[in-house]
Amino acid sequence: MIRVAAVGDLHVGPEVAGTYRDRLGALPDQADVLLVAGDLTRHGTVEEGRVAAAELRDLGLPVVAVLGNHDYHSDAQEEIAGVLRDAGITVLEGTGTVLDCQGTRLGVAGGKGFGGGFAGRCASDFGEPEMKAFVGHTKEFAARLGGALLELDADVRIALTHYSPVEDTLAGEPPEIFPFLGSYLMAEAIDAAGVALAVHGHAHMGTEKGETPGGVRVRNVALPVIKQAYALYRLDGVEDAGLGAGDLAGTAGGPRNAR
Repeated sequence: MIRVAAVGDLHVGPEVAGTYRDRLGALPDQADVLLVAGDLTRHGTVEEGRVAAAELRDLGLPVVAVLGNHDYHSDAQEEIAGVLRDAGITVLEGTGTVLDCQGTRLGVAGGKGFGGGFAGRCASDFGEPEMKAFVGHTKEFAARLGGALLELDADVRIALTHYSPVEDTLAGEPPEIFPFLGSYLMAEAIDAAGVALAVHGHAHMGTEKGETPGGVRVRNVALPVIKQAYALYRLDGVEDAGLGAGDLAGTAGGPRNAR
């Protein structure tokens, strides 16, 4: 059994430094790994990236993260990723990593991802160069995600993105913005790779649980959705069960009573 803690959309800054970390003390006893699904910062500044790194360093378990669109806002994404890596956090961007979780090899592949929409209501790479570039970016990422997942030498695979691979977990968001919240192309890559669980953030008004067309469980772990410092999932083979991890107080939540 692998115990996975996951959260996204921390949106930390100097004004809340330390408040999220205060709620992570029980993590090493509850989980084997913490996955962070992007938007660690509010405005994508290096200063905010340093705050995020301080919140997540030396937690007593491996931390694997992807960046989100907010982390790109100040064009400092490479510096932020460097600050996180210097703090011992694995940062993925179309890449993967394998962890030893109590004798089971857990492979995690992921990256920020991008938009484009979902089958039947998606953008197409036709017409203006700008539209081709928009869709082309998602196609390129989905191909890298799929390749990274397939290359994992692991017993269990997890996909970690910021943007959503399905529209199920966007329910509650205005349908008009679905094309800017995710893409079905990522779900196709996930389904092709035998993934046990797909984790994303980005959709603050969405819902937690969804499923790809191929039956892979998808979980939206954005803080405003899970309303707790992190969600816990247990992976038994290809099964997962949401366990919960307490409440959310303010913008940076924390565990109270596991259920």
